[in-house]
Amino acid sequence: MNYWRPRIAAVAVLCLTFAFLVTVTRADMKMAPWSALFKGIDYAVGTNTATTAYPNHNVMHAMRVDLQDPDIQLLTTPRISNYLEGSREAAGRTVTDFLKLNHVQVAVNANLFDPQDYYLSAGTPMDIFGLTISKGVVVSPQDSRSYSACVTFASNNVAEIIYTNWPARSNAGIYTAVAGDYNILIQGVNVGYQYRNNSDSIHARNPRTAFGLSQEKRYLFVLTIDGRQPGYSDGALDFETAAWLLLLGAYDGVNLDGGGSTTLVMQNSTGVPVRLNRSSAVADSGKERTVGSHFGIFAKPVPDFIQDVTASPDDRTALITWTTETAATGQVEYGPTTNLAFSSGLQSEQTTNHSVILTGLTPNTAYYYRVDSNASNAPHSSPIYAFITTNYVTTNLVFDLTNLWKYSTDNLDGVNWMSLDYDDSGWKGPFPGILYADTTGSNSAILQENTQLPLDPSTGYPYTTYYFRTPFNVTNADPGISLYASSYVDDGAVFYLNGVEVYRLRMPDAPASISYSDFALTFPCDGDATCSDDFQIPLSPELLQLGQNVLAVEVHNYNSRSHDITFGASLVATIPISKTAQMQISLSGGLLTITWTGSDFRLQQAASLNGPWSDISGSGVASPWQVVVTGQAQFFRLQK
Repeated sequence: MNYWRPRIAAVAVLCLTFAFLVTVTRADMKMAPWSALFKGIDYAVGTNTATTAYPNHNVMHAMRVDLQDPDIQLLTTPRISNYLEGSREAAGRTVTDFLKLNHVQVAVNANLFDPQDYYLSAGTPMDIFGLTISKGVVVSPQDSRSYSACVTFASNNVAEIIYTNWPARSNAGIYTAVAGDYNILIQGVNVGYQYRNNSDSIHARNPRTAFGLSQEKRYLFVLTIDGRQPGYSDGALDFETAAWLLLLGAYDGVNLDGGGSTTLVMQNSTGVPVRLNRSSAVADSGKERTVGSHFGIFAKPVPDFIQDVTASPDDRTALITWTTETAATGQVEYGPTTNLAFSSGLQSEQTTNHSVILTGLTPNTAYYYRVDSNASNAPHSSPIYAFITTNYVTTNLVFDLTNLWKYSTDNLDGVNWMSLDYDDSGWKGPFPGILYADTTGSNSAILQENTQLPLDPSTGYPYTTYYFRTPFNVTNADPGISLYASSYVDDGAVFYLNGVEVYRLRMPDAPASISYSDFALTFPCDGDATCSDDFQIPLSPELLQLGQNVLAVEVHNYNSRSHDITFGASLVATIPISKTAQMQISLSGGLLTITWTGSDFRLQQAASLNGPWSDISGSGVASPWQVVVTGQAQFFRLQK
């Protein structure tokens, strides 16, 4: 378990995706399409940009398991020798070791356990929390109310999520079972929100492992979310984890053990384990954590000449690897659309293990690709896959929903009230958001209503238009910064940054001008500002200034007799992180091996520390790079 130990590192994503990219707008969540990893098991990855509603940047890895596939078999951690209930129930192992020992094709950590030390010896006796059943044998009984959210399977893989297994149900008919901490998704409802203000560390921002089940119970969803690695993936709160499960297609979902335990491993076609996610334990120490509870899946391979196609994207590069049944050439076609406008160089040397690095890519962007191999004049091509480059950014809150705003109800047609240097000293305020005018009083369904605005005395209803301004400071206006607003608006609005219009919400489209008397085209949600409108503010060169800036907003009612008007907004900034490289050199048998981290770096050499420096022919293809020792002084460096 150990959710509370921080693990900090910056790493790249391993990403295997298939066919056409699917983009779903939920806190700017982007999920690549499912790809066939094994027969009956699909795999996908996703990432997001943090917003006020979903405040953490995540990198998630997920598997969709078809429980109706006859070749799918499930395995949880079996009993240890000399079994003793409550203390000596299972043998602690890393997830990779569990996969190798039991010859499963996929493995992931499952439930919590004790002892909770990180790097214990393989085989250390463990006590598993909650119900665990392996091949019909009870490994850990359900002996308390805690950890009573269970995922169970019959011998034919018919699945059920038991919301609360206390008092403990009969285990009759259960062949495989794991328990989780608690439910986060119940009948399509995200119940993770109930833990939002819970101070228990398990409900804090953490790496996550979760299981979900589709409504018809055909598909099991295995979800991992990386965390504790700033700039790569922060980790998730309970409701964010549930939101990812919903996006995957789950109807019910359970939070399992997370933190440094979160590890998802697959077996490649040669039997070698491959970690798919970036465990915070591995990022911290280079070693997987020893865990007491595992979940494994047996599956048959998807038959094809080209196998194990994976993409490991960084921010501006992506390493594409694959294997072939026999020795063959290798090449990658790729591009921002399925037309695949670009191509890597042909690797004419025939081999069964292929590796190509794509360069010059754009961060946080979807790319499509296909790998090609030719063996004995017989061409083979994979399906079209996709990956999403990582977005190495840090997300900073500029201001939240309780931010202070000045306002005016005057008709300001023809006045440049939205400009940076406009004198708003005659305006009312500043007052904290959310601000509202309502003939019926405060609306309890709208969170954080703080400031009541005046009604129009001539009508007794809200004014048609209210104007708002707030200053904010920017300490980093470097290229690449992005601004994201999350607003609660009833009914329509126009947003301005330093006098430039940047977004219209439920108002007539540009180039139509907006005047004081114009009404909104429609209203939000069910008529109240109970759901957020999230959008990115487009930033042209020089629009965002270092130092003070002003966000100005005009909010318009839906009609002259609408009883309420509401406005509140928060703002976050995402700033790219400059990535540095780390280089290591080792010598063995007259061969110098140079390895490095980071993307878009060129390896250079010189006979003197002062140069001249020159690029090594072919470098940038991939790390590691090997050089024959000549007996003369040799210097190496990386340049970007």
